[in-house]
Amino acid sequence: MGKRVKWSWTSAFVGAASATAVAALLGAKPKDPTFHLISINLTSFKLNLPHIDAELILTVHVTNPNIAPIDYSSTTMSIFYEGSLLGAAQVKAGSQPPRSCQLLKLPTRLAGVELAHHAGKFFADVSKREMVLDAKVDIGGTAKVLWWDHRFKVHVDSHVTVDPVFLDVIDQENKSQLEVFLT
Repeated sequence: MGKRVKWSWTSAFVGAASATAVAALLGAKPKDPTFHLISINLTSFKLNLPHIDAELILTVHVTNPNIAPIDYSSTTMSIFYEGSLLGAAQVKAGSQPPRSCQLLKLPTRLAGVELAHHAGKFFADVSKREMVLDAKVDIGGTAKVLWWDHRFKVHVDSHVTVDPVFLDVIDQENKSQLEVFLT
């Protein structure tokens, strides 16, 4: 019939080791983290004559789906209303274990003067009880893989619909893009 092929344990072991290495490399491919705004809490109003600024705490759920722990530096998230910069949230430097979730509390200040520039639209949003905000942030840091630290940058774009009366999150779309620097 046909030729008999000699089977060897060495070839089987090399094949299994190669398959395991390929699976490990595919599983170690960096994945984009996820961000989800959980709540908005008003903490105070600051009189900034002739306007009043609002101070808030944003609670954000962050997931690191990667196999490497990360350390990230502090940064500022810009918040926009109708294309104008409305305020900023401070992201403090920190770290996150691999394949984990954590809640971040971000102190935020919104400028009353910017809302005054969009007073007609703002009052229409209050009457509809729906206000659309956009946010952008770039977070930089390092991920430790084996013995090496790899720098990374995550760019996050958020489109959030909130109830401007009770500050409830109605809907949101968050997109994050991870960039890893190998040098």
